[in-house]
Amino acid sequence: MTNSPAARPAGQWVPACRVDDIPPEDVKRFDHAGRTYVVIRSPEGDFYAMDGHCSHEKIHLADGLVDGAIIECPRHFGTFDYKTGESRKLPACVDLRTYPVRIEGDEVLIQVA
Repeated sequence: MTNSPAARPAGQWVPACRVDDIPPEDVKRFDHAGRTYVVIRSPEGDFYAMDGHCSHEKIHLADGLVDGAIIECPRHFGTFDYKTGESRKLPACVDLRTYPVRIEGDEVLIQVA
């Protein structure tokens, strides 16, 4: 699976949350059009978005732990690199899709497919 923006069709930009809704090294769930996403704020204050369920058992990643550039699933502790979507630790073994993020004023927007 590729996470390259060039390999995906362009989608619409939708507001996911406000900048102040997520402190550094935290995560917020965002649902849109029947899909679940997570928005993650890095320790440096940058925002990232990816699919919202662990690829192992479809557990909500918004309940997980963010540590550095990794998000950990709360059920079986599989991990993902939230910048690339790459699965990093079993039992998670399927990469997750990432989505472009931009900030407009105090809103965090995600480009959904």
